[in-house]
Amino acid sequence: MDIALILLMIAAVWLILRVRYQRVHIALLGRHLSSLQLERHMETLTQGYTRAINEKAEARQTQVLETFTQTEHAVAAHVQSLADAMQRESLQAASMGTLPFCLPYAERFLPALTRDFRKLLHIHAAGLRHVVNNEDRLDIKNRAYQLSAELYLLQHSCHWFCKSRTVADARLLIRHQINHQKVLESVSDVTRSAYLRWLRGTGER
Repeated sequence: MDIALILLMIAAVWLILRVRYQRVHIALLGRHLSSLQLERHMETLTQGYTRAINEKAEARQTQVLETFTQTEHAVAAHVQSLADAMQRESLQAASMGTLPFCLPYAERFLPALTRDFRKLLHIHAAGLRHVVNNEDRLDIKNRAYQLSAELYLLQHSCHWFCKSRTVADARLLIRHQINHQKVLESVSDVTRSAYLRWLRGTGER
């Protein structure tokens, strides 16, 4: 059989498996998100922070940012609820690949190349709670900036789980004009250190 034809067949099989695999992940996360208002609250905050930053008067910036207190606490609570709900899923169902592209069912035959999305959600929940409670005593503007980064990183993780790391990177850049590395540098030390340990696989398995 012609080598080109064999490669074409392999590519076709991979594409089919990838679509099926990603649909399962999307459905799984969507099922847990359906009972929450997390996405709506995140949209409110990210748009609101942008609007506040564009205000020329500092007093007006502060005034706008102070209106989001209730939504910030709601987001933190909903992310914790999502993390708790996902904890009930199996490790196999909640695994995500570390490669830039989607390798379907890697958790079954190459578990070392996967990480636990359940643990990642708990990292995000703890990080958001840390910033929302302002445990680092940031001023209101820097706190909003750090919260934005926390939310962007959470979105990136969800896109990564549902699609791939490359797709998540691209969506972050397109939607928010910021890359993953910059976001990671902008989150709290609590989130960053835990995230990097998770990424390295320290204590994962």
